[in-house]
Amino acid sequence: MIHLTRLNNDEVLVNSDLIVFVESTPDTVISLNTGERLRVRERLEEVLERVIEFRRRVMRGAWVVEGGRQDG
Repeated sequence: MIHLTRLNNDEVLVNSDLIVFVESTPDTVISLNTGERLRVRERLEEVLERVIEFRRRVMRGAWVVEGGRQDG
């Protein structure tokens, strides 16, 4: 999940797997596959960076659990 800020300064965690697309109109609008749309303070590029970083963290964890260890 990624941490974002709504326009009214409320903090929200968003499941990045639900994001269909992000647009800048000039507000950043995130469309989810649930049909919900979120307007957030972060720029489009910031949202992208947070999604990428979240997925990197997930993959690093998967590597440690799945394939990062050698069997003796």
